[in-house]
Amino acid sequence: MAFADLAAEKTQGVDYDFLVLDRASAVAIVAPHGGWIEHGTSELATAVAGDDFSLYLFEGLKPKRPHSELHIPSEYFDQNRCADLVSRARIVIGMHGRADGDDPETIWLGGLGKELRDAIAAALEAAGFKAITSGHRLPGEHKNNICNRGINQAGVQLELPKSLRDALVANPQRRALFSKAVRKAISDHLAKQGAA
Repeated sequence: MAFADLAAEKTQGVDYDFLVLDRASAVAIVAPHGGWIEHGTSELATAVAGDDFSLYLFEGLKPKRPHSELHIPSEYFDQNRCADLVSRARIVIGMHGRADGDDPETIWLGGLGKELRDAIAAALEAAGFKAITSGHRLPGEHKNNICNRGINQAGVQLELPKSLRDALVANPQRRALFSKAVRKAISDHLAKQGAA
C-alpha cells in the first residue's frame, strides 16, 4: 500500500493528518506511524527533534482504536511532503513502535547508517535503556525504508516496545533522558563528519 491508496479511502483531518516542520536541518526525525497508529512515536520524535532538527509526523487521529489500515510499511511510505523533507536531510531517524512480545523494554535499532545506529545504541545504554542493533526481526535495511532515503541513503530506525513508549510518554524526565541520549549521538556523529 502506498499513500495514494490510503488517501483514496481515508479523510485527512478526520482519520489522519500530518505535521511537517522543515527547519532546514541536516537531520530529519520522522514518525510515519504516529498519533494512534503506533502510540507514543509522535511524542518521542518531537522530543528528539527539539527546536532544531526537522520533524515529520503522520498521525492516526481516532484514539483508542487499531489503526492497521493507516500503517504504510516504511519501505512504501511515500507521502510527498515526507519524501521531500527526508531527501534534503543528511541523517534521517525513523521513530517506530513495536509490540512488546516477550521483551517490553529493549529498543531495537536498525537502518543502513550502522555507525550512527551503534552510537545511538551506546548512548541509550549509557542513559539506562536497553538497546540492541542485531538479532531482531526489524533491521530497517531495505534501501527504500524511509530512514534510508536521505542524502547519505543510510539512516537509523528505532523500534520501541509499547510498554516503554507508554512509560516515556507518561514520564517527562525519562523522555528527556531518552531524547538527550539520541540527540547527543546524532550531534557527535555530525561533528565527526564536519557538518555541525
